[in-house]
Amino acid sequence: MKRLLFSTFLLTTISAAHAQYNPHEAFDPNFYTSNGNEYRSASGLPGPKYWQNKADYKVVASFDTSSMLLKGNVEIDYKNNSGDSLKYLWLELDQNNDKENERGRLMQNPTAKVDEKKGFQLASVQVLVDGKWEKVDYILNDTRMQIKLKHKFAGNSSIKIAIDYSYTLLENGGGDRSGYLDTKNGRIYEFSYWYPRMAVYDDLIGWNTLPFVGGGEMYMDYGNIDYTLTVPSNLMLVGSGELVNEKEVFTSTILGKLNQARNSENTVVIRSKEDLNKSFTQTKNGTTTWHLKMENTRDVAWAMSKAYIWDAAKIDLPENKTALAQSVYPGESIAGDSGWTNATQYLKGSVEIFSKHWFPFPYSVATNVGGPVGGMEFPALAFDHWKASGKDLWMLVSHEIGHSWYPMIVGSNERKNAWMDEGFNTFVDIYAQDEYKNGRFAPKRDGEYAAKGGNPADEIIPVIADRKNGAFIITAPDATDYKDVHPLAYFKTAFGLVLLREVILGQERFDYAFSNYTHDWAFKHPAPEDFFRSMENGAGEDLSWFWRGWFYKNWQVDQAVTKVVQTKKDGRYGADITIENKEKLPLPVPVEIKDKSGKVKTFQLPVEIWQRGGTWTFHVDTDAALSQVILDPKHQLPDIDRSNNEWNG
Repeated sequence: MKRLLFSTFLLTTISAAHAQYNPHEAFDPNFYTSNGNEYRSASGLPGPKYWQNKADYKVVASFDTSSMLLKGNVEIDYKNNSGDSLKYLWLELDQNNDKENERGRLMQNPTAKVDEKKGFQLASVQVLVDGKWEKVDYILNDTRMQIKLKHKFAGNSSIKIAIDYSYTLLENGGGDRSGYLDTKNGRIYEFSYWYPRMAVYDDLIGWNTLPFVGGGEMYMDYGNIDYTLTVPSNLMLVGSGELVNEKEVFTSTILGKLNQARNSENTVVIRSKEDLNKSFTQTKNGTTTWHLKMENTRDVAWAMSKAYIWDAAKIDLPENKTALAQSVYPGESIAGDSGWTNATQYLKGSVEIFSKHWFPFPYSVATNVGGPVGGMEFPALAFDHWKASGKDLWMLVSHEIGHSWYPMIVGSNERKNAWMDEGFNTFVDIYAQDEYKNGRFAPKRDGEYAAKGGNPADEIIPVIADRKNGAFIITAPDATDYKDVHPLAYFKTAFGLVLLREVILGQERFDYAFSNYTHDWAFKHPAPEDFFRSMENGAGEDLSWFWRGWFYKNWQVDQAVTKVVQTKKDGRYGADITIENKEKLPLPVPVEIKDKSGKVKTFQLPVEIWQRGGTWTFHVDTDAALSQVILDPKHQLPDIDRSNNEWNG
């Protein structure tokens, strides 16, 4: 019995080694599990009856710097476009992530003493019924709140909700996406997820109620947000959107410099380090109320400090439109030519590049905030670490503002599909880095495996190998070990898109399809299949084999030259070349051949050569006897064994 088991095992192992590549698995036509419908087209477009709900917010808040307490009232005008009658509503209360009995923290220490002062404190939750505000029953669970309605909320109608709330700003709060930092000239305060927000109700799963445990980020509906913030008058404040009462807030000197910046390609210093002790608001003592608005947005965030240096410049957008790039940061962030005095130009350049290639920036202001949060994105605003400098500052600014496109404009579900925002954004960063100032900071390197002088195609190999039987790109972020999130969601996704653009589709076809996807799903909610279908239809290519092997699996690549037979007939030279796909992922095959006369030819074999098996023989015509065959001569593919890529005659 033992001998039989050993023999069976040996035969199975040998068989597996010679049959690792399975064309029927790689090119299985049954990739999509459902057909298109009236909500989401089979072509990747939003369907003729596509719908999404809308949430408009009016927030009135104040902040006490002595108690660190933010108090607010939010009125939500929620439009139910689904056609469904809803018995209850779900809201997100992400500041509750700081509570010890929140799900993510329970996983770490279920015996920790609960500090009831952490997270949102709700004083009142009401719904407007027949013109009168009525209190409603609700349940709090983790970072979510369910409002139980007394009457069904009919489809294609609106409901108004009002919530009085407060919470204490922690030094590193809100899932490390808010907080404060003491600097020499004053404290910096950063606020995110600072008001209760509607959860998304969509046509895919209904209510999206995944709790915020820190890995998966946000998924929100679009709407208009009107917010006022009353804070001490000596604190400079910036927030997502446009400051609509700037003439009532700022002194004439500040307004003059701000208007100068709106018309300047060069950075204009509005509030210098020497100005920090000078008054910049019309109200020198007490409090000032800042009134901001942002339309067609998923969210807003804001920050303030008396330590802020403030500079700005004009952004040039398509169709002769303009916007304002502005940065605020403490004096400690100035580090010669490599410090934050460059941040506004980095912001300006990034927004201009992304607008030119993918979708015009739709807002009037883009903002960098230098502070304690190391790098976090919000619509048209980013929290970037105050210590960043040089190339790191460029990469940070460019990446975080790039999120204004993915997922703030193209509103994918970050809580389930981190790769659709982090990976797409990392991908567009690569080309922005090549383009900015003629590649001043290029090439972009991403991933823990990057080595000086290395190649991204080679660096991705250990990413795939380390996770061969583990997490995949498509794995939800909260189900992915933290050490795997960056290699997969950022690096592998971005490199996969580079493969599509540079090898599989070519730049013209890829750019057309990817730009169409961005425009078609701007301010909407695409799912992974919408992206896959959109790229296939826009480029005219069945890419299911690539989605399966790269996104749903961690299949590897090993292309090899196995045989070269020289031919000569009627004085004409040639060769029959046999190649093999020794691993599971099929890819097109870039080839370079050289004959003994010194002539070099390059071409690319299409991926279809692997549809019927793992070997392929093709003929080449040459002017002399063949001297060399090289597969993937530019090292564009993540080939795990380059020793078998070359034949020399």
